[in-house]
Amino acid sequence: MTRIRILERSDMNDAQGKTYDKVKAAGGPVGGPYYAYIRNPRLMEASQEMGNTLRESPLSGVERQIAVLTAVRFWNAKYPWHAQVRGSLAAGVSQETVDAINHRKPVKLANPREQMAHDLAEELLEKKSLSEATYKAAEKLFSEEELVALIAVTGQFSMVSCTANAYDITPPADGAKLAD
Repeated sequence: MTRIRILERSDMNDAQGKTYDKVKAAGGPVGGPYYAYIRNPRLMEASQEMGNTLRESPLSGVERQIAVLTAVRFWNAKYPWHAQVRGSLAAGVSQETVDAINHRKPVKLANPREQMAHDLAEELLEKKSLSEATYKAAEKLFSEEELVALIAVTGQFSMVSCTANAYDITPPADGAKLAD
């Protein structure tokens, strides 16, 4: 049960309404953790801009989404998992990879950059840092700009997941589910 009251458009103040309308018109997300972010329109706008910036980064959609799924699964965030599985499959992440991340099984990818996207996000979240070996290996695979984007997407989806978890934002019943 979602803990935060979901504001109807008619319940929003002027700043919230303008931000909501702008985001919705642009096709941006207005559900999930954005139910909370709309309380602070500047935060909602900044989060939208961060998401847009990271989607436009030089990372491939698959690389980005593998890091996203890894972060969301780390936090056991139900609503973001529901939303991001669909986006990940559309970006080209295989169902086998989605299932491995979901069931916390080893992820084995033929593409070294995709493998590193998972390994880096997982290590950063679990150990709160990167080993020198992981960092050096990532530097060989990614440009500085790409590596910054990879780390940032891991952080952004940690924030999204923490927000969804704190407010117990409930995904639709028919969506992708986290494994136990």
